[in-house]
Amino acid sequence: MGSIFKKKSVDSVLERHESASLEKTLGSFDVTLMSIGAVIGTGVMVLTGLVASRDAGPAVVLSFICSAIVCMLVGLCYAEFAASIPTSGSSYAYIYVSLGEIIAHLVGWSLVIGYIMSTASVAGGWAAYFNGFISEFGVHIPKQFVTIPSQGGIMNLPATIIILLVTYLLSRGTKESKKVNNFMVIVKVAVIVLFIVVGAFFIKPQNWHPFMPFGLKGVFAGAASVFFAFTGFDAVSTSAEEVKNPQRDLPIGIIASLIICTIIYVVVCLVLTGITHYSLLNVGDAMAFALNQVGQGWAASILSIGAVIGITAVMFAYIFGTSRILFSMSRDGLLPKAFSKINTKTNVPTFSTWLTGCTAALIAGVVDLKQLADLANMTLIATFMLVAASVIVLRKTHPNLKRSFRTPLVPLVPILAVVFSLFLMSNLSKTTWIYFLTWLALGIIVYFTYSRKNSSLQNANKSSTKKAA
Repeated sequence: MGSIFKKKSVDSVLERHESASLEKTLGSFDVTLMSIGAVIGTGVMVLTGLVASRDAGPAVVLSFICSAIVCMLVGLCYAEFAASIPTSGSSYAYIYVSLGEIIAHLVGWSLVIGYIMSTASVAGGWAAYFNGFISEFGVHIPKQFVTIPSQGGIMNLPATIIILLVTYLLSRGTKESKKVNNFMVIVKVAVIVLFIVVGAFFIKPQNWHPFMPFGLKGVFAGAASVFFAFTGFDAVSTSAEEVKNPQRDLPIGIIASLIICTIIYVVVCLVLTGITHYSLLNVGDAMAFALNQVGQGWAASILSIGAVIGITAVMFAYIFGTSRILFSMSRDGLLPKAFSKINTKTNVPTFSTWLTGCTAALIAGVVDLKQLADLANMTLIATFMLVAASVIVLRKTHPNLKRSFRTPLVPLVPILAVVFSLFLMSNLSKTTWIYFLTWLALGIIVYFTYSRKNSSLQNANKSSTKKAA
């Protein structure tokens, strides 16, 4: 049994990074924008109003701050790993060198489903904004093609199509797709700034009273719900082998994006609940709704366009991240080699990219996503917890490893990240736990029936043993 906890050598990971087959095209600016693009999306444009109306009231700002604190603690841990072990697998690779193969396999396995469900969920939000926007011009897609089967329709066609379009863009190559992603992120941030600037003139302080109508319980429930709004930053660490200077650029991108996004979330929450009473914000397009409430329809229309563009950037980051995790697991022998095959023209793992996109597109088109979105939350929180714990382990096992960025106050910061992550997981439903444990059980079956037999690390150990004998 000890072999299943065999750890990958840090030196082998670093050597692989030096000889990586992926093209290095991303700088710190690109990484920061990709991370902001992954973080800012449905969280600020959809969840803010829903959580304010149902859970926290104007204190939704505190819910975002609570989640931001947890993510910042985890982000500091990610930054150390990204600076010291720059590889394409993100948390999967970090845990492989610190906690061992089977745990790394289960983390990679969980991240794949977490990212895919996140992509599908975000596509559903995108479709809602898109349908609302085109309806202003008298264009209406037949209901059966914007509704999933369980709600009486055939499929959510816009959600399916946008995922396939993003997948096609990513399959063209990182160098080309990053330009489009950077544009989308800049547009998204610009319309959020527009909302803040316009909305600031219509704030009524009385709307902030009572500030905490649901008490602290509501604030913490809101924090668990909006955690999804911060999770995109980890997808960016999968780009390590395509970053020009990962030891410097990845920590900058991760930490800078979390700080920027937290500030944006806090300001948006204050403006949103200041413009409109929290009890009226139980809508999917709260920001546009609030602007319409104060007679600023022109700004609401521009914001809807920005939402359609901006949420696309979130799908970009999640599909990108999923394909790179599949690529890394395949390269290590834990999945079939087809997942790590690189297109010679685009330097992209084409099969992994298209499999990810098509799976997410199918799910977004036909499946009710509420519980699946919670599953995405569960898998990502669990992964964050393990990454935080791994920092402590790697400090003990590799004290002399070169770290261009070091997580401060170790072990306090990682321990706090673990404790807070467990607290957030405890706020998720029993059904979500059942889904999560079922997926883990399936991952264990895959490991013992395929991955362990084909693992490059396990086979290398067998070869070494035979030679020694």
